[in-house]
Amino acid sequence: MKNDWIKPRLKSVPLFRELSDHELNSLVTISQVHIYKPRTFVFMQGDPLERVFFIHSGTVKIYKTDVNGKEQIVSILQAGEMFPHTGFFRKGAYPAHAEAVEETTLIAIPISDFEQTLICYPELCMKLFRVMGEKIIDLQNRLEEQILHNTYEQIVMLLLRLTKTNAVPQGRYFRFTTHFTNRELANMIGTSRETISRTLSHLKRKGLIDIDDDGFYLIDVERLEKEIFL
Repeated sequence: MKNDWIKPRLKSVPLFRELSDHELNSLVTISQVHIYKPRTFVFMQGDPLERVFFIHSGTVKIYKTDVNGKEQIVSILQAGEMFPHTGFFRKGAYPAHAEAVEETTLIAIPISDFEQTLICYPELCMKLFRVMGEKIIDLQNRLEEQILHNTYEQIVMLLLRLTKTNAVPQGRYFRFTTHFTNRELANMIGTSRETISRTLSHLKRKGLIDIDDDGFYLIDVERLEKEIFL
C-alpha cells in the first residue's frame, strides 16, 4: 500500500521524474508521509536538521525570525518542491521555520538515508546540484535587487518573481496560486505593510495588476516589466 501511494507521488517531483522504477523503489523504502493542518510547523528554526521534505500537495512558508521576533519570509513553496535545500550541505539545525499555510501533505526522507541514495545514483546527485544552482542564482538576484533598486522597484520585481514560482497563466495575466497578505509580501523584502499597500493600490490604478473574485492577484507581466526594464 505504501509503495502504491508514495511511488507515483515521488515520480511527480521534478527531481525524481526521470528515475527508473528500481531507483524510485529505493526511495519509497526510506520515505514517510506526513499531513499537516494549516498554521502548524513542519519544523522550527533551530530544531535538529534530520529530514528533507517534498511537497505532494499544499503550501509551505519558509521564514526566519530575529531576536525581536521579526519575520523574514524566504519563500512560499508549493507542490513538487523540496526543502530545506541546505539539508545536504550542513549539519546541525534547521536554518528557518517551515509552516504549513493550508492542509499540506509532505513526503519526508531522513537526510542520512537520502545521502546514501545520492551516492548510489550519481545522476540524481547531478540533478540536485542543478536545483541548488537555480536557488543560488535566485538568492544572488534578490541581493542585487536590494542593493541596486529602490523600494518601489523591489516590490515590482517581487511580484514578477512570484509569477514564476507561485502563479499560472490566465489570459494576458498570471494568476497567483497562493493568497499573499500585504504583511507577507512586506516580509519578503523587508519593507512595511503600508508601503506594500500603497504600491499595490498604485499598480492597480495603472492597470498593471488586478484581483479576481477569489482574492488572487492577477499580474500583467508584460506591462509590469516595463516599469523597471525600460
